[in-house]
Amino acid sequence: METTSHCILVMGVSGSGKSHIGRDVAAAIGADFIDADDHHSPTSIAKMSRGEPLNDDDREGWLATLSDIYRRYGNEGRHVVIGCSALKHHYRDVLRQGAPELKILYLHGSREVLLQRLNTRGSHFFAGEHMLDSQLATLEPPTADEACRIDIRESPKAIVEQFESYLRLE
Repeated sequence: METTSHCILVMGVSGSGKSHIGRDVAAAIGADFIDADDHHSPTSIAKMSRGEPLNDDDREGWLATLSDIYRRYGNEGRHVVIGCSALKHHYRDVLRQGAPELKILYLHGSREVLLQRLNTRGSHFFAGEHMLDSQLATLEPPTADEACRIDIRESPKAIVEQFESYLRLE
């Protein structure tokens, strides 16, 4: 029986499939899934709904909350997968404060594929092309030694299988 917990971040810009893939990864490894969007403040949600990108100050408390969630799960020896944009290296460092052995799945794709997905998505507070461009401009992609990078054009099943292989090799 495994004695260590997995703390996993499924990251990428909006439209990359963080929630869908995060739930699938969690189911595959017997973890809880948490959508980071559920932990934004009402002020931040209102700001994004108006098409205004969040700044680092807006994200500070949110990231601290997510880091605390990782810490709690790790202390309890439980597995958790959090779907979170984590666009900047600094943001991922904050999350690692709660989970020093954080495993990262980076879902990446072209602007065209991401925009197509956003345009077909149902209700969500993330508003449109301008916000996607803002996220893409902010994105500091993780390096190969920081994350498992998988193209979002892969099927969800293939993405989960590739990430499970990555976890076994770690």
